[in-house]
Amino acid sequence: MRRAVASVMLATAASTHVSEVWTPEQTAAAGYQPHVTNPLPQTYIATEDLPDNFNWANVNGTSFVTKSLNQHIPQYCGSCWAHGAASALADRVKIAREAKGVDVNLAVQHILNCGNAGSCHGGSASAVYHWIKGNKDGIVYDTCQPYLACSSESDEGFCGSIDTTCKAENICRTCSTFSASGGFCSGIDKFPNVTIAEHGDVTGEDAMMKEIYARGSLACGVDAEPLHQYKGGVIKGKGEAVNHIISVTGWGVDNGDKYWVVRNSWGEFWGEMSYARVSRGEGKSLQIEDFPCSWATPNTWTEHNFPCGEDATDCNGKGANHGQYVDPSATGMPYGKKYAQ
Repeated sequence: MRRAVASVMLATAASTHVSEVWTPEQTAAAGYQPHVTNPLPQTYIATEDLPDNFNWANVNGTSFVTKSLNQHIPQYCGSCWAHGAASALADRVKIAREAKGVDVNLAVQHILNCGNAGSCHGGSASAVYHWIKGNKDGIVYDTCQPYLACSSESDEGFCGSIDTTCKAENICRTCSTFSASGGFCSGIDKFPNVTIAEHGDVTGEDAMMKEIYARGSLACGVDAEPLHQYKGGVIKGKGEAVNHIISVTGWGVDNGDKYWVVRNSWGEFWGEMSYARVSRGEGKSLQIEDFPCSWATPNTWTEHNFPCGEDATDCNGKGANHGQYVDPSATGMPYGKKYAQ
């Protein structure tokens, strides 16, 4: 994590790194409000019905998780909050699609450019979902906007020389050919996207397990200090303070040690192929169970795109292309349960 203190971040007394996570108070001050209309899984799933081991990465041999990410390339950026939120939502789209078809992966840079939920110096996963819910075009697929690891205030690497303001070419863009041959880059406004039906927060081991089991991954806070040199196994500890966001895809038990399955955004060279197992329950979860975890349910996503030409001049000025399919959770059905072991 970044060592320079930024105005939106809090340093912890026991940490050599500053936080990349807004406090709940900062998130609320930014205008965050949950949007919940259907019953929550914690109200209709019995604790005794939860399995001892469950992970969306392997449900009866099928993976319902999307690709791992690295927030620190092409330069350092404290955007864990955006990565955790995007990964957890993409997983839920994959779950709703029953793992059929090519994975839907979401553009983290779109969040940094337009989301008003944070920057390379910290932010809020809950605020990401609040923004997507309020944005009529949702969030674009990652082939629309590559991750640059830059936000408007960052001067790291090449960030000071590029434009990350929220405009058409910084939402979805393409380039026609080499500039020496008369090529140009331009925005596209008919693009694949995901929208959100509901979003909210959940706290505590039991409620988190029920939310994950019923509907998919969560974006959760964690004390990242013990993770920096993590090499594998179940890592234990209460944790001092939340300074990082990860996504939680499941849980398990190893030789009597209960743990969460955590996907990080530091690349697959880290940990257990970008994952870690963090002790679960009894106040030993590195703060994962104590800080509000963010969740969202997908509403629509683009299954069949509006076909554009290579330079996309035929996809400008005609409005965005919305998805055509509704998340089954909109009916109150716990769509994860039918896959459960």
